[in-house]
Amino acid sequence: MDGRKHLLLLLALLTLPVLACNAQELVLEPTATPLARPTLSSKPVPTVPPLSDEDLAELDAEDALLASLYRRVNPAVVYIEVLVQHGGGLQPLTSGSGFMFDRQGHVVTNHHVIENADELQVVLADGLVTHDVEVVGSDPYADLAVIRINVPTDRLVPLELGDSDALRVGQRVIAIGNPFGLQGTMTAGVVSAVGRTLTSQVLEEGSFSNPEIIQTDASINPGNSGGPLLDSRARVVGVNTAIRSRTGVNAGVGFAVPVNTVKRIVPHLIEKGEYEYPYLGITSDNRFTVAELFDRLDLPVAYGVLVSEVQPGTAAAEAGLRGGDREVEVMGRTVVLGGDIITAINGEELRTFDDLVAYLVSDVEVGQEVTLTIVRDGEQMEVSGTLGKRP
Repeated sequence: MDGRKHLLLLLALLTLPVLACNAQELVLEPTATPLARPTLSSKPVPTVPPLSDEDLAELDAEDALLASLYRRVNPAVVYIEVLVQHGGGLQPLTSGSGFMFDRQGHVVTNHHVIENADELQVVLADGLVTHDVEVVGSDPYADLAVIRINVPTDRLVPLELGDSDALRVGQRVIAIGNPFGLQGTMTAGVVSAVGRTLTSQVLEEGSFSNPEIIQTDASINPGNSGGPLLDSRARVVGVNTAIRSRTGVNAGVGFAVPVNTVKRIVPHLIEKGEYEYPYLGITSDNRFTVAELFDRLDLPVAYGVLVSEVQPGTAAAEAGLRGGDREVEVMGRTVVLGGDIITAINGEELRTFDDLVAYLVSDVEVGQEVTLTIVRDGEQMEVSGTLGKRP
């Protein structure tokens, strides 16, 4: 009996580890039903057909186009480092991009790139560094600035300017600049929208808008500011200026000042150091469009610019425009009613306040007389005034 007991005890001890292992495996075993092992088929496995010679030639041509564009344009793109006085010496603060405008050494960049600089350092694509940099002019409203660099003429490679009015959504565009200080970086994408409006950073005398902005999904990040946005023919169509992001880096939405704005403003910055904007002299609450208020407030027209206030001594006052005289609440916000509604300027229909700003910035100058089509008390009439200078 003792021998049998010892034998049974030994068998029990040998069995215990096996039971423990089985219990552990049961805990870790996935609950999904295992897939059945696939059976082999005698049918041939289909393969992706190779690209045709025509497809390959098209891809090669596109690659060659982008590579050629970079070789031609990159020498005209500069790296701008902003230096400030700190602790008795100069310290780097931020950096940005710019591009050569002419053979006199003028370089176009953003106003916000250079606005806080005590000194600027510019690095060319070939590595040449210059501290001989002068700020020629700057425009905070359009976020444009011109600096001049003193370098040998053979290092100056001005870029061709295109036509931003001809841009179409879906058109390919290329950005070259220095994101995060990474000099000579090229990204590509498409025009994702045109005619966007950005609010200017100038708030001392009120907030003005920067109209006709180009939106693109080409990757634009901090440091790209001031660099060129180009079409496939290497022509500048915009100046990269901002991104919309909750993280501070590109989220697929970048913005550029249109090159037609550059062509209009930069010569004035070179000649006078500033650009004078025409000023109508009205205030309009553009939190709501007239179309949004039309049904709610029984307005006489469904489009235009609702005048809230008229500034004295301005073109609007000269034309006899009337501001609002009563306040109403719309969706928790106060709207001033009773003023004129401007529906056109010089015959150009105005759907929104942004349309008016775009026309004033792009189509008229200080001292020019404009004719406004307005609706007052349900009746349409025309009035005129001479544009002054934006304060």
